[in-house]
Amino acid sequence: MTTKGGSRPGETPDREIIRDGLGVSRGIAIGTLYLHDSGTIAVPELRIAANRIESECARFMAAADNAGHQVEQLQSKAEGLGGAAGEELGYLHDAYRQMLHGSRLIRGVERRIKGERINAEAAVQQEINEIIRGFEAMDDPYLAARVADIRDIGRRLLRALTNTAYRPFTALPKHAVIVAEEMTPADTALLDPAQVAGLATIAGGAEGHTAIMARSLGLPSVLGIADLLAGAHGGETVIVDGTNGLVIINPLPETLAFYRRERAAFLKARRVLARLKDVPAITTDGNRIVLQANMELPNEVGAVLESGAEGIGLLRSEFLFMNRDDVPSEDEQYEILKDVVERMGGRTVTIRTFDAGGDKLAPALGCTIGPNPALGLRAIRLGLARQDLLEDQLAAILRASAHGKVRILVPMIATVGELRATREVMNRVVKRLRAKAAPMADPLPPLGAMIEIPGAALSADAIAWHADFFAIGTNDLTQYTLAIDRSDEAVAHLYNSLHPAVLRLIQFSALAATRARIPVSVCGEIAGDPRYTPLLLGLGIRDLSMTTSNVPVVKSRIRNLDLAAAEALARTIMDQTDSGRIAQLLDGFGEQ
Repeated sequence: MTTKGGSRPGETPDREIIRDGLGVSRGIAIGTLYLHDSGTIAVPELRIAANRIESECARFMAAADNAGHQVEQLQSKAEGLGGAAGEELGYLHDAYRQMLHGSRLIRGVERRIKGERINAEAAVQQEINEIIRGFEAMDDPYLAARVADIRDIGRRLLRALTNTAYRPFTALPKHAVIVAEEMTPADTALLDPAQVAGLATIAGGAEGHTAIMARSLGLPSVLGIADLLAGAHGGETVIVDGTNGLVIINPLPETLAFYRRERAAFLKARRVLARLKDVPAITTDGNRIVLQANMELPNEVGAVLESGAEGIGLLRSEFLFMNRDDVPSEDEQYEILKDVVERMGGRTVTIRTFDAGGDKLAPALGCTIGPNPALGLRAIRLGLARQDLLEDQLAAILRASAHGKVRILVPMIATVGELRATREVMNRVVKRLRAKAAPMADPLPPLGAMIEIPGAALSADAIAWHADFFAIGTNDLTQYTLAIDRSDEAVAHLYNSLHPAVLRLIQFSALAATRARIPVSVCGEIAGDPRYTPLLLGLGIRDLSMTTSNVPVVKSRIRNLDLAAAEALARTIMDQTDSGRIAQLLDGFGEQ
């Protein structure tokens, strides 16, 4: 196999080209390169007569209604997709719907038609460009990332105005590998894994809408390749290595043979791992480890059970509030949660109270984006500010606990006071439910704290005496400790969960839980990465919660791991001050 680098523009087309990017969905795809056009439409600017202004505005509003119907179809697609892909499309649907009804975009286009007397197509293009310029100038990665969504809405409006059909994937070759400048989440939703082998784009990051959906669809994907289109021609053979972040165009025979072997080995390993479903996660020296699943939506229960997970270590409850204009009632939440608990058949279900607010927009809650969404009014801060919402949700969870084993997890805890205040709300709800003779678990469900803020980790000893269990959320813990937004491409490469400070906070939290004799789990991304398994176990973690697809991979790692050796590794690692050296020790342990 040739080394990285490959050819550059101007070199012979039969030369193997290798491009580096960000692997966002594991696996290997080998197929035929398909260049995807984003569907840009040429827009003429025309002056219109004064007596045509009203009819032109009416034509624009009809196009907006047409685009709205397309968004409704997108919502139907969201309901058919499971997991995070469905949730991401749901969020997108809300954003698109807001942009197409009484928004700044709609008002701005009408103002341009009337004030400048130009055709609707030109007014749309000009208004979209002005909004994009404003968003790109903002020093806020979340808002800047919404530019792709705004462009997509603009394209939908222009296609509706010009009656331009959009059928981007109707003539795909067999085993197509989509190569594009960018893929909107709406486009990604149109991909059929039975027909499409993989995906590669210039734009995009690991935590964006498109990456999340690619993972959910099981498509090997590499994003963020700046020079991807240089030398790329439709119809050529292409390889996407989603594990190592490589795209190889027109591979040499030896490269192709190598990757065919690698792909066969990957698929075989996946089949072998599936056989571990009913096998316990026990280390070679006889220590039992609990493996649970993180869950986004109720329809994932089947996948959780099929993975062999022992329970749901993290049920994100935001889905209850998304894609709607009203707040779900206590009874509505109860019915949904009851169904999940019953279907889990006695296995533990840990339900996190809503972490809406900030960048997780839920129109029903009246949330808005603050100047810094990640640090704003969200999670339990919002719950304590809107105790009516928190009371209804706690009541629904408590009633659902009568049907199975339930735990309640509180997100974004920063102080003992917040946890105590939450318990006071819970006690008030319990009193009300008992007065109505509503069935609940006896004893009541445990109330736990999510440790994802550095301040909570540093005060974990105090919080542990008021919590029934800990769940360490390493994603936000890493982000807040290092002051890095991992969705920001400019600094995402600096996001590193092996930073000594992050590991010390995990260790401190685990030790605090041990001293207080309460259970502790890890439910961040590193819990599902077998590379981190020996370190987490060595730090005293005996409960890991992850995406369902990672359960068999981590289980296999545990069954080939000696806990005493992992504890020795952890002691050595915690003496290190350099994350590079920590990575070497961890990877070296994996080779033993």
